[in-house]
This record gives sequence, C-alpha cells and structure tokens, in this order.
Amino acid sequence: MSQSEPLLSPTLDPGKFKHPARTKDGAPRADVAFGGLRTLWFNTGTLCNVTCGNCYIESSPRNDRLSYLTRRDIRQYLDELADSGRQAEEIGFTGGEPFMNPDIISHLRDCLVRGYRVLVLTNAMRPLLNHKACLAELKAEFGAKLVLRISIDHYSTALHDMERGKGSWTRMMVGFKWLVQNGFALNVAGRTCWRESEGDLRTGYAALFAEHGVVLDAHNPEHLVLFPEMDATSDVAEITTACWGILGVNPDSMMCATSRMVVRRKGAARPAVVACTLLPYAPEFELGETLGEAIRLPVSLNHPHCARFCVLGGGACSATASGA
Repeated sequence: MSQSEPLLSPTLDPGKFKHPARTKDGAPRADVAFGGLRTLWFNTGTLCNVTCGNCYIESSPRNDRLSYLTRRDIRQYLDELADSGRQAEEIGFTGGEPFMNPDIISHLRDCLVRGYRVLVLTNAMRPLLNHKACLAELKAEFGAKLVLRISIDHYSTALHDMERGKGSWTRMMVGFKWLVQNGFALNVAGRTCWRESEGDLRTGYAALFAEHGVVLDAHNPEHLVLFPEMDATSDVAEITTACWGILGVNPDSMMCATSRMVVRRKGAARPAVVACTLLPYAPEFELGETLGEAIRLPVSLNHPHCARFCVLGGGACSATASGA
C-alpha cells in the first residue's frame, strides 16, 4: 500500500458494543464518571462548505441533521453555568463548519465577554474569511483568549486534498496565512491515518510551519493535535474495567470525564447535551437538556469511537489536553 492511502482495518465484529454494561465476552464494560467541567462544547450545526472523505459527523453542504444553535441557545447554557456556580476552563465550537452559522460572531463574543477561553475548530476557508473584519475586532479586544484550530489533514497538498476535495489545500492556505499574518492564537489538527510514523508526521508539519513563518512547535501536542482515525465500521477491542490497569490509562483523562457538548437536532424544540464531541447522533449518549442532568451518571464506553479515539488513541478535543 502506498503512503498516499489511508490505513485500513478489519470490519467491526457485529457482536461488539451491544450492551451498555457488558462486552461481547461478558466482561464488565468500562465507564467514566464526570469529574468536573473543563470544556463545554457547542456544535453550531452540521452544515459544512466541504464534504470530507471520512467525516465522523458526516458534515457536508447538505447535512442539516444538527441545526444551527441560536444565540438564545448559547446564552441558556452560559447562564446555567453562572447560576449553578460551575465554571469551565474553555468553551469550544465545532460543526460542521462553525463559521457557516450566521450567529457565530455573536456566539464567540458572548463567551469571551464572560471571561472564557474560546476554541473554534475550522477549515479556514471562505466561511471564516467572510468574517475577517469581525474576527480582527475580537482578536484586538480579547487577544489569545480566542484560539482557532485549523484542520490540515496532512502536511502535503495531495493528501489533504484527497480527504477534503481537490483545491481544498489552496483555499485553506488563504485563510491559514491570513490568520498567521494577523497574529491570531492558533493550533493545527492533523490525522494519523496515513502510513507514516507520528515522528515523521510531526517533522513534515514542522517543515510546513517553518515555510510559512508559523510560530508553532509541531512536536508539541497542544500546538499540533494528531487525531486517530474514526471509523465505526472498523474492528477495535472493547474496553473493560480491567483495561484501565492493563493499559495504564486513567479514566479521568477521558474526554467525557471533563466535557459535554450541546447540540440542537433538526426539528427539536430544545437543544440537548451529549457526552462528547464524537457521538452527536447516538441516542444512548444523549444525557438530558441541561448541564445539571448531563453530569449525573457515568458514561458507558459502548461505542467504537470510545475505544479507538479516546482510550487506545489517546485523543481529546480540548485545547490543553495532553496526549491529544
């Protein structure tokens, strides 16, 4: 297999991930208790300006399964945080492409004025550039409190375009260079699905950053996040309670221990809170309509993404998670 092809895995065993409390073999399934809110995520909607080859949330110009969150929606949860005495270290925005949400600038300002660090996941293409003036104003007012994470799937044009479509690299680089030249706080998200070691990937990104004068350390996992590939149809081991000790992994380091995500399903009267950014559609990971409801029970790791991305892959979506 050539370097230009992603890694492939066997098909998922149909007997796995069926019971919330037990694995296929009858072992007790691992779960994760809530340990305090580090990141509150808002999924601004699943509409996106591009269609990626493997998007875990199936974002596209036509997928509106998750509707745009409104300013009222966002403020509802910010008010709940304030009224409950809970706080978060950061507020995250994901999609879809967040800058397609018509209220995105208001969303960002509403969070920034309350003192939160704000992380926005974006492909840095035309939707972002449509907000250049407003983004420049936010940057001037709030500085490094506003962080943008740019999706660059590979450090080469060809492989990035293989995932996101022909010409995507060029369009992304216009936005990326504008953000760099204007001094925005940035980090980058790449993928590990290519037949390259992590060291080789980081070296390749380091050369890309140096070429464009980007002051990021590609060997720092907070500057360059390399995400494990997510494919719910590929086989992966189920995580039992014994795995924590066997793998040397602390359940408190899992994303669902410190994060929740707000979504609005198409046609729903109210938003809902789900366990994490990876599983917006799975009904068993919907935890209630309020943050108070969403932190009461542990989250059962009953999905391939829980195993592959979080436990075995060491992935997390926050700006400060080590090992992401």
